[in-house]
Amino acid sequence: MVFSSLVFLGFYLTITLLIYYCVPRKFRNLWLFVVSLIFYGWGEPLYVLLMLFSTVVDYSHGWFIAKYRLTKPKLAKGLVVSSAVINLALLGFFKYAGFISNTLKVVVPFLNIPVIEVALPIGISFYTFQTMSYSIDIYRGDAEAQKNPISFGAYVVLFPQLIAGPIVRYKDVAEQLQHRREKLELFSNGVRLFVMGLAKKVLIANQMGALWDILRATSETNGVLGSWIGIIAFSFQIYFDFSGYSDMARGLGNMMGFEFLKNFDYPYISKSITEFWRRWHISLGTWFREYVYIPLGGNRRGTGRTLFNILVVWFLTGLWHGASWNFILWGMYFAVFLLIEKLFLYKLLEKLPKFISHIYALIVVVIGWVIFFYEDGQGGLSAGFEFFKTLFSGSLISGQALTSVISYLPLIIFAVIASTPILKKIYLYFKGKGWGFTVVESIGTFAVLALCVASLVNQSYNPFLYFRF
Repeated sequence: MVFSSLVFLGFYLTITLLIYYCVPRKFRNLWLFVVSLIFYGWGEPLYVLLMLFSTVVDYSHGWFIAKYRLTKPKLAKGLVVSSAVINLALLGFFKYAGFISNTLKVVVPFLNIPVIEVALPIGISFYTFQTMSYSIDIYRGDAEAQKNPISFGAYVVLFPQLIAGPIVRYKDVAEQLQHRREKLELFSNGVRLFVMGLAKKVLIANQMGALWDILRATSETNGVLGSWIGIIAFSFQIYFDFSGYSDMARGLGNMMGFEFLKNFDYPYISKSITEFWRRWHISLGTWFREYVYIPLGGNRRGTGRTLFNILVVWFLTGLWHGASWNFILWGMYFAVFLLIEKLFLYKLLEKLPKFISHIYALIVVVIGWVIFFYEDGQGGLSAGFEFFKTLFSGSLISGQALTSVISYLPLIIFAVIASTPILKKIYLYFKGKGWGFTVVESIGTFAVLALCVASLVNQSYNPFLYFRF
């Protein structure tokens, strides 16, 4: 993490919230702007300048787009293109320059192209898409230009969701930037949401990651069942890691009067790949739908064009996740299943028993995580292919793998339950009964927080997986 977890919880967050509620309302965006820059600059001080540059570029472009949108539409459109080019050029250089130069070095070795090594600014994929949405929303008339540069800066660098999402479109928070009202009920909900997100990360994701590391290291001898449990453990790790961060971001936003849209909706209960991607990383899917898929024509120009648009979106979705061929393959892998479902399979899945559709979706998703995990730093596609073979060949399970699985079995069972709406339904049932539930809820939240802190004391540095995207 940018700060260590304990420093963030015990010092940074406490001071931030205390001063936030002490300063006059008109200065709260300024305070958020300052502390967010400190938060980001703590780990990457040089890249604060890059973030400020993006802020100035998009603020100025937005101002001129709003001014000329109706009177000089061609100029306004040109400014939207200019904003997109600048943002994508920055993202392309810092995220993909090394990937492109490495690829060219292999394809055309006789040109002696130098390999470009550039450190990836944390969160650049997220805040780049956010700032791009600002210019586009103003051009479309979906939002008004932000007149206050400090308020716009607060939107760009807002620390709760700065480095791993969710991707917050400007039009979704434009009103909140100026007129939000902090309420005790919203603050309390934010605390609960933050603690639950922290628990997802610390108590489930990290432990599932440890099991995945154990089984991955011995994948050649684990047996078929051992390999499947290993990649299922990674499936739980990435879900609880990323949804945990999203919950923490939404919780922190609530504490300061913001309400960010939900980013995950129990994706592992899906009965098709189409449904899975309506439930997984909702903010990214929404961004690509509104700013790429629909402008390309969506599903309004016939089946052929619709299929082409889906391929484009999923190529970009894979590429967005990282500068490695496995991510592109991962995106196209899901594109194929989405195309098949679009053509005929989705209607068939609706007629099948739900458990069969569910098993189909889970198998496709879990195999997809094999492709996703084995990027260049993990051995690349060849290592992923070798692991893939262990899912379908060999003994059932080795004694060593069985011992590891048994030791983690209670947590695996809990992860299965926690990835469904069961616990939420139980929570809402008892909440509706009253019976002094608020007191019990507060005690439970504090107990979970204490358990997380105790666990963090014994854990080494373990950042969120999506920090690197």
